[in-house]
Amino acid sequence: MADAPGAERLRLRPLREDDEEAVLAGHAAMADDDFVFALFHEPGMAWSDYLAGIEACRRGDPDLPGRRVWSSFLLAEVDGTIVGRVSIRHAMNDFLAREGGHIGYGVLAEHRGRGYATEILRQAIVIARSCGTDRILITCDDDNHASAAVIERNGGVFESTIVSEETGGPMRRYWID
Repeated sequence: MADAPGAERLRLRPLREDDEEAVLAGHAAMADDDFVFALFHEPGMAWSDYLAGIEACRRGDPDLPGRRVWSSFLLAEVDGTIVGRVSIRHAMNDFLAREGGHIGYGVLAEHRGRGYATEILRQAIVIARSCGTDRILITCDDDNHASAAVIERNGGVFESTIVSEETGGPMRRYWID
């Protein structure tokens, strides 16, 4: 359920060729929050190569590099403006099963406080379930109270706090059944 005016207009969609400028601007802006907006993007990477990598994840290619798994990477758009993004992992590896979870989402700073994160997660849960994930793991930094509230609004049940092997900081683990 959308919880703020405008959130009901939010749509998740795949990346397009004409998204390069907006996605890279979001990537740069979110770096200040230590959040990776454009997952797996490398400086200087050709946009066409980036899109090909995202497409390979969507297809679940068997030879995905690194931590990549079968996943859907989608932009969140409201009235033609990119407001955030979501990554929905349909397969898990050790890192995701411990601290990455099935769904990772983010809202650009200038669009926060409008219910977009709650709506992004709500729609992502529907997509995850449609791809066969019944029990969904979602994590957030322990001090990210806004994200914890979003997860709880979407039915997340707190399981535990762990120490991230990647950052060394505490992370909250939630399950949505």
